[in-house]
Amino acid sequence: MTAAARSPEAILASLTIVVPAYNEAARIEGTLSRLFAWRAQRDPTIEIVVVDDGSRDDTVGVAGRAGQGEAHFRIEALGRNRGKGAAVRQGVQLATRDWVLFSDADLSTPIEELDKLMAAIAQGADIAIASRDTKGSLLDRRQPAYREAMGRTFNTLVRALAVPGIADTQCGFKLFSAPAARRCFGRMTIERFAFDVEVLYIARRLGYRIAEVGVRWVNDDRSTVSPVRDAARMLSDVARIRWRHRGVG
Repeated sequence: MTAAARSPEAILASLTIVVPAYNEAARIEGTLSRLFAWRAQRDPTIEIVVVDDGSRDDTVGVAGRAGQGEAHFRIEALGRNRGKGAAVRQGVQLATRDWVLFSDADLSTPIEELDKLMAAIAQGADIAIASRDTKGSLLDRRQPAYREAMGRTFNTLVRALAVPGIADTQCGFKLFSAPAARRCFGRMTIERFAFDVEVLYIARRLGYRIAEVGVRWVNDDRSTVSPVRDAARMLSDVARIRWRHRGVG
């Protein structure tokens, strides 16, 4: 890929933003309003895809009303709750552009931070991931102390078991070239919260260049992640990653 094709202008001209959503009826309208306003300023052709992960509330209806009349916008519903990873994978499959960003529905990483990820792509990375725990990161509103402690423990184990050198695998703001996204997510087997670790492990095995970029991040106290149940499940999944992908590369 040429340097010109990696410039921020070229990325914005061929970008899909995937927003996985589960029970986000209270937040999705505000999120989409911010994305549409930002898109209007930067490049109105940016594609936005919301993938509903079997929500029990009216996420689909609220998103549909928020996006009424907006071009390059679509909503896909999985029908049943399968996990955030499954929702992102579906969005990657639906993406029609050369670059794919997935962003958490709460926009804890503001969409304006995309400029930092695009700069890393312009310097040669195939994948740029936002980080709350590396140089340049800024936490405007921190998580409770117990969540931060659990996060540090989880990341230590992740580095030991799967992706050494990456400080924060779980920040929900990652930019991929479309070919890298399709190859990595096409091999993904974990559909819930540890999917990020698996995708990054696969990306490394396939030889993609990953840049970790410090970003501004604002905690949202309405997180749906259980600090006990989901953490235990994530660690169990991480322990299996190397075995599942021993033939990749």
